[in-house]
Amino acid sequence: MANILTYDTRMEAIAEKVKHGERLTIEDGLYLYETNDLLSVASLANEVNSQKNGDHVYFIENLYINPTNVCEATCSFCGFKRKPGEEGAYTMNDEQLLEYVQKRWNDNIREFHIVGGHNHEVPFDYYLNTISTLKKHYPQVTVKAYTGAEIEFFSRIAGISMKDALQELIKAGLDTMPGGGAEILTERYRLKMSPDKASTDQWLEAHEIAHGLGLKTHATMLYGSIETKEERLIHMDRLRQLQDVTNGFMVFIPLAMQPRSQSMGLTRRTSAFDDMRTMAISRLMLDNFDHIKAYWINIGVQLTQMALTFGSDDIHGTLIEERISHAVGALTSAGITRKELVHLIKTANKVPVERDTFYNIIKKY
Repeated sequence: MANILTYDTRMEAIAEKVKHGERLTIEDGLYLYETNDLLSVASLANEVNSQKNGDHVYFIENLYINPTNVCEATCSFCGFKRKPGEEGAYTMNDEQLLEYVQKRWNDNIREFHIVGGHNHEVPFDYYLNTISTLKKHYPQVTVKAYTGAEIEFFSRIAGISMKDALQELIKAGLDTMPGGGAEILTERYRLKMSPDKASTDQWLEAHEIAHGLGLKTHATMLYGSIETKEERLIHMDRLRQLQDVTNGFMVFIPLAMQPRSQSMGLTRRTSAFDDMRTMAISRLMLDNFDHIKAYWINIGVQLTQMALTFGSDDIHGTLIEERISHAVGALTSAGITRKELVHLIKTANKVPVERDTFYNIIKKY
């Protein structure tokens, strides 16, 4: 392993565990959060990433679609949702959906990333139809749609099991699920921050069922609010326990909480140190995940570039027009060009690799 920059015996013991492929404990993770030696944490994470992915850094050309912002849930961190009839509330019909895509379309788009509100004003068929309509008109594009929390919501409004809901979605053309709706996978957090959404066990169950049906999925963590460092680590541990069973997660995405508006000051945002430390700890704790994604929408393009030496090997995609993080104060642009992504990766002395949703290589730059 890389040389550790301190004679800290606890850090040396953790480095030895990493070197020999031993799983880190939650106590180890807490120490990594507490130590002042951030560069040693980064060095360990960078080495693990290098072993898994070499110098490759992945990105995808994708289009973000939010078919509806009407939502029954009352998550305290959300600025995107609207109540039925509220000003700004919308639910796209087929024509509006296709018009939205056509206005933003280019022939390099490989993935539709679809997340929306838990809109109880429309039936489950609406959500099925959204996928089948896109598949009919863009059969070559991967549909990444509906979080684990949305799957639980669908099962409730349709009066069917989550497995039946997922089977219907797959028939309609679902290819993979995004990782959202996880927030923090502890009930203390969920009862305070997202009491109307899927529980910890339900979110994990939705992904376990999806993996059993042959879907590879994504996993996120929304950090930077009321959760403790231990809860972040419990979240990671629960994900890696499920991954031990199914091996169905492709990537982990730590998401920094965004404040309610762009005018909120630094005190309402996660620090660069916390963002980089969380990235590195994610890489070290999630030993059975191949990829750790730095989401430039949340932490900005320059910190994303730094993340490439803190254990991350993926910088997400072009997005075209992101809405959810921007509804709660993200300071970044809503989209980025392929040329900018390639530049960002190359100037970090890494190899830009355009991928499809499933990490198959399309092109190296």
